[in-house]
Amino acid sequence: MQAGIHPNYHDVKVTCACGASWSTRSTVKGETLRLEICSNCHPFFTGKQKLIDTEGRVSLFERKAAKSKAMQAETAARKAAKPEATQ
Repeated sequence: MQAGIHPNYHDVKVTCACGASWSTRSTVKGETLRLEICSNCHPFFTGKQKLIDTEGRVSLFERKAAKSKAMQAETAARKAAKPEATQ
């Protein structure tokens, strides 16, 4: 290894937004490292799904899906009510 080219690797305290904290080693400058999400609060590890609705995207999708389903049902009802043309 060349001397002087590698970053300082030291102990840091990691703190998550959920309140979990632990010690590890990192090259991050400073004594603490703050995270937004960790394995204690991530939906993949907890089994709980959290939908973060930014700018109403989820509700917009749900409205479009409901409208599409209603139109499909209406079209199917019209086709069922329409008499078959005999040849």
